[in-house]
Amino acid sequence: MASAKIKKGDTVVVLSGKDKGKTGTVSKVSPKDGKIVVEGVNIAARHRKPTQQNPQGGIDRFEAPMPISKVAVADPKDGKPTRVRFEDKDGKKVRVAVKSGETIDG
Repeated sequence: MASAKIKKGDTVVVLSGKDKGKTGTVSKVSPKDGKIVVEGVNIAARHRKPTQQNPQGGIDRFEAPMPISKVAVADPKDGKPTRVRFEDKDGKKVRVAVKSGETIDG
């Protein structure tokens, strides 16, 4: 399997959908499902009936998983979306932003 280009803790930009243009930090990655969870993006609402555990009921809001293909890593220099490539620096494999050539700290 190929190395992950997006990792937990990365800052990403949403490329399409209702949250297009929003920026957030990756909180969870599921490479097997091809899904990603980004803080403050793709908020879903679940209406809950009152139960014994939650007598009040109400609306639960949470970040829903979205396809990895809908996000791109934010360039460390200007914050715009960029692709990622791998390079060897000092014998270590590091992620590099294609747009600016900056190393991505993940």
